[in-house]
Amino acid sequence: MNDLIIYGAYGYTGELIAKLAIAKGWKPLLAGRDPHKLQKVAGELGLEYKAFDLHDTTALESCIRGAKIVLHCAGPFVHTYKPMMFACLKEKVHYLDITGEVKVFEAMARKSDEAKAAGIMLMPGCGFDVVPSDCLANMLKDRMPDAQYLELAFATRGKSSRGTQKTVIEGLHEGSAIRENGYLKPIASGSDIKQINFGDSKGIWAVAIPWGDISTAWFSTKIPNIKVYMALPEKLIKSMRVMGYFSFITKLGFVKSILTSQVNKGPAGPSDAERESGKVNLWGEVRNARGESKQLWLTVPEGYKLTSLTAIAIAEKVLNGEYKPGFQTPASMYGSEFILSFEGTKLKEPGV
Repeated sequence: MNDLIIYGAYGYTGELIAKLAIAKGWKPLLAGRDPHKLQKVAGELGLEYKAFDLHDTTALESCIRGAKIVLHCAGPFVHTYKPMMFACLKEKVHYLDITGEVKVFEAMARKSDEAKAAGIMLMPGCGFDVVPSDCLANMLKDRMPDAQYLELAFATRGKSSRGTQKTVIEGLHEGSAIRENGYLKPIASGSDIKQINFGDSKGIWAVAIPWGDISTAWFSTKIPNIKVYMALPEKLIKSMRVMGYFSFITKLGFVKSILTSQVNKGPAGPSDAERESGKVNLWGEVRNARGESKQLWLTVPEGYKLTSLTAIAIAEKVLNGEYKPGFQTPASMYGSEFILSFEGTKLKEPGV
């Protein structure tokens, strides 16, 4: 029986994770919906595989029965997490995934008691979404326990995988979101922008996005007001505003199909060289009711490389018995310093 099952293993990130698992001496079972794509990847890696649709409950439960962990890599997760989560709860298998989708975090948090009863851990967001930012949020909370406001931001110039782009397309019509006074609040795309200093002397324009931390940082820090920004060119931010006015169009199925077909024509994701040379800069600030503030900067490896590293590291911890039943975030489970254990990460504090 395989201790680790990777579902969505022929996707760009799923394959990276599978290769890293092999490098650690593991032999995970690869799974996914498309038998031809799955067979190709499994054959190249010399691993066993099982192909089935997640809506085939019998095949899904049979596949994961007796395993210790499912590492779910098939997105958009808003469409795929539910059958996998329910199967893991029934078969008492730990659930990990690499989503950054707020709806998934919120839904899984509501299943925490069921997971505790089953003796398993539910931990969505085991990749770049949201390990580094969750750790950064908790570092800031450690430095200001009475913080009432949290702002996070990241800047990267790397390419996105097809899966990431399809997830963005899926949520285009929903606009953006923040957390205000403990509650999620929708806002128009491109409506909240600011200049952020990512450690350089010159600020970079960034726009508020519905990043997973408006959910996970709330669960792990209980800071009631949270915003997450992504650095983007000003022209693109203006385009987001325009798209917000016509969000009803992006909700139409044929529009999504057109956009998705264009994504499928592009590269699967960053090249090996781009992953190895890439970096992501993160910034965070907390403020309390008196207006006092604390800032931190964090540099981490390229996002997809980091995702494979953190996902496998978390899987290894779970296999070693380092887990708590119920819904957990990466930093609440493994500590705010967890991200600093990975080569290529660097934390900067003001005046240090």
